[in-house]
Amino acid sequence: MKRTVVALLLSAWAAAGWSAGGGLDLLTARTDVEDTASLQRGARIYVNYCLGCHSLSFMRYDRMGRDLGLGDEQVRENLLFAADKVTDPMTIAMRPEAAAKWFGVAPPDLSVTARAHGPDWLYSYLVTFYADPDPSRPFGVNNVVFGDVGMPHVLAPLQGWQEYVPGDVPEGAREVHAVGLAVDGDDVLVRKSATMPDGSHAAVTDRLTVAEPGEMAPGEYRGAMRDLVNFLVYAGEPSRLERQALGFWVVLFLIVLALILRALYKEYWKDVH
Repeated sequence: MKRTVVALLLSAWAAAGWSAGGGLDLLTARTDVEDTASLQRGARIYVNYCLGCHSLSFMRYDRMGRDLGLGDEQVRENLLFAADKVTDPMTIAMRPEAAAKWFGVAPPDLSVTARAHGPDWLYSYLVTFYADPDPSRPFGVNNVVFGDVGMPHVLAPLQGWQEYVPGDVPEGAREVHAVGLAVDGDDVLVRKSATMPDGSHAAVTDRLTVAEPGEMAPGEYRGAMRDLVNFLVYAGEPSRLERQALGFWVVLFLIVLALILRALYKEYWKDVH
């Protein structure tokens, strides 16, 4: 029994490490699925920039509209671009065979990607694309969190193009590896640790800075990516909104029931003593 428990704990730890980006300290998404305005903004970004390649096959337009406080007509006018009816699932027209030919692999369905990777991983991934002039890069971009990414930077019109500026590595350093991400004004910092010949470690800071501005300022873009990640967190578990709202009334009911049962207990036993 003890071995089983230990094995389960180790498996959970390993899965958490994988979803967090292999030990890299990620940026914090700060999602809130009760923020309806954020969910609406995230849904708009997803439909306009992501739904062309990535389906949300577990979600239907009308269900999304109800949860996000939108009527069917609002959904039709603002979000229904890849389907005919609001009762349709959020699938795509692109055939997997064609997608695999164009991108090397068919873009995955993102219904549960927030649950698989975690919101911080998704947020960090979306803000750390940068231009990579390496001829081997098919779309001219790379990513700090997901190295050698095969996806084009479809959000570049919003973010612009970031340039990767390496920091100064101390002379004689044996190994340099990334340890975390941080935000410094408009830039995203990639904090690294360099191992020196004597075994000590020196800090190295690379920088992602916007070289060609997009439609949004860097801070505005990061806010938009929080909205997008927030929407994906909701899409991974739509019932969470109902469950959290219902949970308050369940707890309140249990408290009232406990008080009633306590009163009945005292009333019953007062004559016994």
